[in-house]
Amino acid sequence: MISDRLLQLVRCPDCGGRLGGRPPGLVCESCSRPFATDPDFLVLHPGITFAEQTKYLDAALHADARHERVTPPLLGARIRNDVLRSFLAPGPGDAVIDLGCGSGRTLVWNAGLGAYQAGIDVSPYFAREARAQADLVLGDLRRLPFAAGAFTKASALDVFEHLSRDALAGVLAEIARVLAPGGALFVYSHVRKNSRLAGGLRQINRLARWMERRGLVDLSRERLRKSDHLNPLADIPDLESAVAGAGFRIERIRYYTPLVGGFVENILVRAGEHWLAKRAAARVAAGGGGAGRDAAVRDVRAAVKRRAGESGPAYWGLRAVTWIMKIDLVLFGRVRSGPYFALLRRLPAEGGAP
Repeated sequence: MISDRLLQLVRCPDCGGRLGGRPPGLVCESCSRPFATDPDFLVLHPGITFAEQTKYLDAALHADARHERVTPPLLGARIRNDVLRSFLAPGPGDAVIDLGCGSGRTLVWNAGLGAYQAGIDVSPYFAREARAQADLVLGDLRRLPFAAGAFTKASALDVFEHLSRDALAGVLAEIARVLAPGGALFVYSHVRKNSRLAGGLRQINRLARWMERRGLVDLSRERLRKSDHLNPLADIPDLESAVAGAGFRIERIRYYTPLVGGFVENILVRAGEHWLAKRAAARVAAGGGGAGRDAAVRDVRAAVKRRAGESGPAYWGLRAVTWIMKIDLVLFGRVRSGPYFALLRRLPAEGGAP
């Protein structure tokens, strides 16, 4: 959706000027650049093209149409969202921007908390629920199209690891600009240096690759998703230094090495998905179909996702597994490792200026 409040907050990504007019046609009042809009979201890409681009722009990553529907948060997604709620605590009076929002599912999950929410992503693969319920912007985190101090809180899940060191510095500077002094940024990402616990996760991933060679799982989507991971930060002190350079300090941090979660999601879930996809492909082949194979696989995955979102045995079974997966946080949350959740506090500039 495109609310009046969103129109008040957005600015030209090139010059920072106010945008006049109404959708479907906006014009910068300073540089006169026109912006066409989609019926469900604003399109505010900067006029320059960055050489560094994410794989999330690749249509192949979204071919299975998982982004099209939001189901209740389960498994690792539930853990990340629960920690976000605990650390960031969005509520009435807050204006929250979800940076790199993807499908917009986090906006949908947290819509009932009372905060104003908006999401921005570089790719247009938004879920239909997010399009209907949330303010969405298509843009670039390196040129955020929002007014200075527009938000009190922000979140960035699975974003930092996709950026080079220079791009990360630029993104952090932009986040600091659009956050009010004292504002908070919730981050889920990872640094390169891991603890010994990561050895267990490596063994799980080795097992997953062994299963793929035997046709038991398909990891191609995971490889594509991670193929642009640049992992710019060496360790937690490096993270502290990088955020300090943009005017943030780490207020709270918790580590997340998903050993139980890795086995559940990388082995059990992947094996189940692959088995269902093979069954769908076999049915199409038996019926003499060819071109419809990919569509059949997408339909099966959509049906599984729909069933998981309904209050039935599949849903409650996944809820139970999700609680088991939280053992990783309970046992290992204070062991300094690569993956982390952090709450960053935006400090006022010297002299008290925003």
